[in-house]
Amino acid sequence: MLDTIRKSAALRALSARLDAQVAARGRAPVFYAQLGVPDTIDGRFDMLALHAAAALERIEETGARDLAQALIDAIFVSFDEGLRQLGAGDVGMSRRMKKMASAFFGRMQAYRDARDTTSLEAVIARNIYRGAPSPHVAILSAYVMSARAHLAKCDPAEGVLDFGSLPVSAKGASS
Repeated sequence: MLDTIRKSAALRALSARLDAQVAARGRAPVFYAQLGVPDTIDGRFDMLALHAAAALERIEETGARDLAQALIDAIFVSFDEGLRQLGAGDVGMSRRMKKMASAFFGRMQAYRDARDTTSLEAVIARNIYRGAPSPHVAILSAYVMSARAHLAKCDPAEGVLDFGSLPVSAKGASS
């Protein structure tokens, strides 16, 4: 029993570490300042979902389903905490979380299905830019393809998600 508790604690710690990396990458200022992602709750949700999709895809490729579920759990705990910090109370929280879960898992499937540049650009345009024309769709799509390639070379069980370099827009360089 103690071994199970230790494994569970280690898995929670690992998923919290990966969640922090996904969130940090999704909050990178380049997406909002240079690539036109709306700096709103919805825009930040979309960037988190985009990075979570890539990370979860890699985790699932390694066969670590328990780690993938633990990461999803950590992400949703963060969603819950974020809503509460914004003043959401217990009344209606279940409804809000169900709506977020539906949006999150819908995006996960859309990104998972978008394996080529053309389909990925369509998904990014629809989800992140809400269908509005954006000159940044191709840049963000190329970034996601590159991030997938970088993630394919890392082992999330080691606690590191390598998304590669941040994207660069025509407006300026990013690191």
